[in-house]
Amino acid sequence: MKSERQYKNTSGFSIKDVYGPEDVSEGVGGEMPGQFPFTRGVRPDMYRGRLWTMRQYAGFGTASESNARYRYLLENGQTGLSVAFDLPTQIGYDSDHPMGEGEVGKTGVAIDSLEDMEVLLEGIPLDKVSISMTINATAAILLAMLITVAKKQGVAPGRLAGTIQNDILKEYIARGTYIYPATESLRLITDIFSFCNTGMPRFNTISISGYHIREAGASAVQELAFTFCNAICYVESALEAGLEIDTFAPRLSFFFNGHNNFFEEIAKFRAARRIWAKLVKERFGAKADRSMMLRFHTQTGGSTLTAQQVENNIVRVAFQGLAAVLGGTQSLHTNGMDEALSLPTERAAKTALRTQQLIAYETGVTDTADPLAGSYFVEALTDQIEEQVGEYIAKVDAMGGAVAAIANRFFQHEIRETAYRSQQDIDQSHTIIVGVNDFLDEDASVPNIFTVPDSVRADQARRLKTLRKKRNNDRVEQVLKEIRRRAGGTENLMPVIIEAVENLATLGEISDALRAEWGEYQE
Repeated sequence: MKSERQYKNTSGFSIKDVYGPEDVSEGVGGEMPGQFPFTRGVRPDMYRGRLWTMRQYAGFGTASESNARYRYLLENGQTGLSVAFDLPTQIGYDSDHPMGEGEVGKTGVAIDSLEDMEVLLEGIPLDKVSISMTINATAAILLAMLITVAKKQGVAPGRLAGTIQNDILKEYIARGTYIYPATESLRLITDIFSFCNTGMPRFNTISISGYHIREAGASAVQELAFTFCNAICYVESALEAGLEIDTFAPRLSFFFNGHNNFFEEIAKFRAARRIWAKLVKERFGAKADRSMMLRFHTQTGGSTLTAQQVENNIVRVAFQGLAAVLGGTQSLHTNGMDEALSLPTERAAKTALRTQQLIAYETGVTDTADPLAGSYFVEALTDQIEEQVGEYIAKVDAMGGAVAAIANRFFQHEIRETAYRSQQDIDQSHTIIVGVNDFLDEDASVPNIFTVPDSVRADQARRLKTLRKKRNNDRVEQVLKEIRRRAGGTENLMPVIIEAVENLATLGEISDALRAEWGEYQE
């Protein structure tokens, strides 16, 4: 027997039967798109002037296999690359390290050295295609590889466009691919900020991520609140390192989740722009509009995908993508229908890309900026989300900031409690998941899934063995010693990491040099 439906969203707001003028703030919708606090969008014409970047997240197996997938997506209309790395690459181990067994190439592409990165980006014009890399603990190394490959293509660093995720705090909160303690990790992040600040004006040096916080079970409010708490910490660290807010804030970007509650998601994105604009202006004293504009990528919700009746995921993803567009995202990834089972097949990846193209060219939602402005419901939700996010930020400030809140497990506890309540709602059928707890189909077929063979690790190990024989190992040792020396001091690490990459030091060797000086984070 079905339980009586509860009308509430993921943030716990009770939804009224009907909304009217009494539910919104006086003068709501008064500002126009492109005006502070940018609730209605960061550009006056929004998608009439330029569509969002269609950036499908992809990467698996070897660099050559991933390169083929990227070319396939670009040929089918993708407008930017988004690189997924395997687990060993994310946590600083070469493919032949014992910790890599069973994981090489499975959740993304294996990148051990500059040679792998050259293969990964072969034939992709880096002065024309923006590159987003979902990498955190080893972000400095992958950025160094990207810069070096670009130079070999004749593309100066200043012409590179794209993003590195480089958001380590959410790893301690929700995801776990950290290496070093928080203080040292923040040092590495601010070194990247400083290095890119003048020489790479088109490159976003961090993508502060609420996506993984939401995937861990957070509500929409918690997703924004905890992300902005982390962002405050990064800004404060950069200011302490001597950077000026208006010089680095325009290069900060964000990464949010697109979930199923349609209007809550639209309101979340609108509130996010307003919250960030006020934070940067009022808390940090920014003067430039570009510093106050929230730039964000959205990925549809991986945790909302079901292994049952996988075709339903096409519809879920379409609604989630549409909400992100109505909320004003600047970049979008739509998940493949089969991603609850495996990495997406080529067909599923193309269908996901076509979903974005359908939204862009057939629905009419791009014809005007912020088409839901003035909706009593959407405006009321936007106000509610802003208010509750502010309450969370005040709590974390009182604890001493994001690092202190991580240490006392405040974020982790809040997410766990929300995830538990959400699962109870599903178990008790207060929340209906089609194909899971209602509208079941015992005869539903299981699709063919994409698999990555274990032989990838042996292939990578052979490449590493050849590389270590042909390079100048004495020079590699000298550069690794210099990395350790700088890690113990205050000099910027990026130039020497680039030098190590150019001399064919591996990702694992560079990570180990920093491990030797900084140690590893223990939860």
